[in-house]
Amino acid sequence: TIAPGRIGNLVVASGDLFAEEVKVLTTWVDGFYYDNDVATERDLRGTWEVTVDGKTLPLVVEGEIDKLDAKLGGEKVGFSAKRDAVLLVVPAKVLGAAEGAFRLSGRLIEEAIAGSGDAPAGASVRWSAKRSAPFAAKKPDDKPSPGDRPLDFPETYPAGAFGRVAPPELPQTVLVRGATIWTSAAQGTLQNAVLLVTNGKISAVGPGLKAPGGAAVVDAQGAHVTPGIIDCHSHTAISKGVNESSHAVTCEVRIADVIDATDIDIYWQLGGGVTAANILHGSANPIGGQNQIIKFRWGALPEELKMADAAPGVKFALGENVKQSNRPGRSTRYPQTRMGVEQIIRDRFRAAQEYDAAMKKKDGLPPRRDLQLEALSEIVSGKRLIHCHSYRLDEIHSFLKVMGEFNVKPATLQHILEGYKVADEIAKMGVGASSFADWWAYKWEAFDAIPDNAHIMHAQRVLTSVNSDSPDLARRLNTEAAKSTKYGGMSPEEALKLVTIYPAQQLRIEAKVGSLEPGKDADFVIWNGHPLSNYTHATQTWIDGRKYFDRTEDMEARKNFAAQRDALIQKALAERVKEIGKPKEDESKKDKKDDADAAPKPPGHRHAAGVYASGGDEDTCSAHGEELLQ
Repeated sequence: TIAPGRIGNLVVASGDLFAEEVKVLTTWVDGFYYDNDVATERDLRGTWEVTVDGKTLPLVVEGEIDKLDAKLGGEKVGFSAKRDAVLLVVPAKVLGAAEGAFRLSGRLIEEAIAGSGDAPAGASVRWSAKRSAPFAAKKPDDKPSPGDRPLDFPETYPAGAFGRVAPPELPQTVLVRGATIWTSAAQGTLQNAVLLVTNGKISAVGPGLKAPGGAAVVDAQGAHVTPGIIDCHSHTAISKGVNESSHAVTCEVRIADVIDATDIDIYWQLGGGVTAANILHGSANPIGGQNQIIKFRWGALPEELKMADAAPGVKFALGENVKQSNRPGRSTRYPQTRMGVEQIIRDRFRAAQEYDAAMKKKDGLPPRRDLQLEALSEIVSGKRLIHCHSYRLDEIHSFLKVMGEFNVKPATLQHILEGYKVADEIAKMGVGASSFADWWAYKWEAFDAIPDNAHIMHAQRVLTSVNSDSPDLARRLNTEAAKSTKYGGMSPEEALKLVTIYPAQQLRIEAKVGSLEPGKDADFVIWNGHPLSNYTHATQTWIDGRKYFDRTEDMEARKNFAAQRDALIQKALAERVKEIGKPKEDESKKDKKDDADAAPKPPGHRHAAGVYASGGDEDTCSAHGEELLQ
């Protein structure tokens, strides 16, 4: 803030900082100012009377201040200015000489310029200039050509295809009627039922409910309604890379700081019924960065995507990725073995305990705040969840043993392709398992997977979910869940829970989402058929009682954006046509220039880094130097 008593840190700009073409002029730090180059620029545009050795010609200077165009006596000349220094490069013919160019340098003093220069033959000349008329910007043409006319597209966020002009409307009351409703809750699946939403929250689910006056009614006769799909393992909407792999432990970094609300995958996944996701750091570290749970509110800003009060967590990882055995040109970063991964987790947990104890001491100075140890301390004390990338039986067993030493219960074991081998141990610790349905064999530790994995863990009373780990696969999580029905014989109701209420429970957000029950957020999907069929698609996806995706609107938007794309292409082509129509350099002149460049130089005369060496007398060298300057 700018107020009495505040430190004198200021920015001085040429206008509103958020306006176009505005430049920073001066920056103040602790009361000391630093001029930018822009601050010292002088506006030399206008008409000047230039006198060179008694000959006077008009000089017209136009264009942008940082890119000036100048004509002397109607001929284009080189013109540049910085602070008070001015330089003119004038073709010889403009000032009556045969060939070459004049180089005139001078200094600006108020409204006049004075200086000296060099003629083509090397003689010195004096020159001066005086402003005779101010600069007057040209008025734009009243009727621009079609190629110059700006395209009138609506302003959207995100910019580009499928961006929104405004957030979707929030009706006070919404009634979805006539559908088969899969509640993923105690009510089970209801036939020909009604879902009632009030102010973004589910108020009732059941048959025979009546629409209040003024309610927005959605006729879903013959359709199916499910809770919004929740992806327990996603990297969607992360700006740039997903890993901070410089160190083995990086839990001080936060996905929350790099959320990209313009990622088009958010929109595509809404089209697949996904409404929320656990956005995870990558798996380059035994202890990686902090996760962020978001809702896919397409068109909202990054902060508005974040799910309020969602349980915080950290991405852990085991196996090939962290010991880097599958990386070409692997580094020597510790650890390099599975045993080392186990040990570094143990070591950092002990460091966190010591840090926590030191912070609680009443006497003496507290230790310097350490964001990494702070996050680890929250894990050890049970305030922050662990989502651990894992594959093999042995490393899963070892990891759970280390967690037992510190009385820490991880929230989920991610991927966990060999979870079926150790399901009883996972169930005993009360740890969740979030698996692929049938995605494996992409590296050695992923070869022992089976399609029954999720079903077997679920049967052993492990809290199980199915995730994507891919923005493309995330659009089909409903059919990923269906694979447990196909391979394991799981009931369709339980299979749907693998991507609705079970991931919500793993992420500790089940009080708000994951099932269709009164009091929960109105996150739901309307499908045109059985939600586990690969012939089915989502027709509408709602979040917080707002419709964020509508397939009918989507089909119309595709036409509109295709038309906009065509218009942009045509505008670009129009500019290209202008370029094609410009006259090319005269080939005969070009050939003569090439011949001149190839002509033999005076015998024995050579140049080395600007120094004239053997084979020519002083006058010859000076003449040749003048030639090079021209």
